[in-house]
Amino acid sequence: MADRIEKLEAQLDSFELAQRKNALDKLWALAQAGGVGLAPASQAVNLHAHTFFSYNAYGYSPSKFAWLARRRGLAVAGIVDFDVLDGLEEFWAAGKLIGLKRCASLESRTFLPEFSTRVVNSPGEPGIVYHMGVGLPRAVQHPLLRQMRRAAENRNREIVRRLNAFLQPVELDYDRDVLPLTPAGNATERHLCDAYSRKGPASFWREKLGDCPADPVKLRALLRSKMMKQGGPGYVAPDKGSFPLMADMNRFVLESGGIPTLTWLDGASEGERSIHELFDVAASTGAAALGIIPDRNYTPGVKDEKLKNLHEVIEMAGKRGFPVMIGTEMNAPGNKFLDSFETAELKPLAPVFLKGAHVLYAHSVLQRQSGLGYLSAWSRRSFSSVAAKNEFFEKLGRALSPATEDRLAGLPPDVTPDRILAALDPAP
Repeated sequence: MADRIEKLEAQLDSFELAQRKNALDKLWALAQAGGVGLAPASQAVNLHAHTFFSYNAYGYSPSKFAWLARRRGLAVAGIVDFDVLDGLEEFWAAGKLIGLKRCASLESRTFLPEFSTRVVNSPGEPGIVYHMGVGLPRAVQHPLLRQMRRAAENRNREIVRRLNAFLQPVELDYDRDVLPLTPAGNATERHLCDAYSRKGPASFWREKLGDCPADPVKLRALLRSKMMKQGGPGYVAPDKGSFPLMADMNRFVLESGGIPTLTWLDGASEGERSIHELFDVAASTGAAALGIIPDRNYTPGVKDEKLKNLHEVIEMAGKRGFPVMIGTEMNAPGNKFLDSFETAELKPLAPVFLKGAHVLYAHSVLQRQSGLGYLSAWSRRSFSSVAAKNEFFEKLGRALSPATEDRLAGLPPDVTPDRILAALDPAP
């Protein structure tokens, strides 16, 4: 049985959707029959897991992450892919099947004119800001998405052109060596590193990189930092038009039914030290939530500036009514599947993270089913304050389950929050 489960779980990472769906159907049938152990529901969440539609260091598909999250008993799980929504519908269907509360989001880099002379959260690149749209209810076709994908591919091809010239005789053919590493053609810098690391002997890389590690994971990380980042021969500096304006991305996210979300690195940069201004500028065009990767923000057992900054930014988010969404990314080897919520540093913040997860799950379902999400016209009419809105969406997220989501379909625009909650009560 263990071999069969292992084989089916491996098939969840196939580039063929039909194989992934077939494997998940069989695994779920085994779980329902008692053949696969499922952990009891926990308070743990991970809303920021990349899939292989952008880059997952372990090759996880949306179905694979959904299945593993269900096996681990996550309270809520979410995927975030870079520049694309290619995994959204698969993840939504997988979670519905296996009873997983979930949400799907998008991440990209944007330009913020007000911070054009200050580094924010993209090291060495003033004005460039990692930014998100969270809780997107459906995969959509939009000109901005096409623009983002096209810009990313153009940048990747220019990196390869520069590195091929520098690394002769080692070179990549982008179409032959890179694109097959992705299921839908959305390659990233990390795919380039994987492809280059397979070329040339260790002696070649020692010559180009200096003290070259034998570990292929460390080799890829070193290749990226020395070859593709600022100062490296393959680095492509952003110019006007390289990335969309944050305001334009926020507009796209709002039009698509999601929540524009400010992201936080660690508070060390000049831009992030101006955190009040950063919140104000992002909120002025629609940002209403905060995204954090907690593992970057503390060292277990150490009380330092990073941990102080983490607590301060979460306190600020609370004052502004911004739900906080967190996760571990898993876009680099060594990233955890889950944050260590039991540590002294994160334990006091775990309720904030769980609240944000329930808010985002409830928003995703209500927006998908009836267009009555967190930033909808209905929400603006229905709540007298952001605090009241957050209380409702948290309560709804706790009460909802994948089995009851369809009860919220087709709700009228004049429905009250109380009637929505009542729709989830068991029938008398």
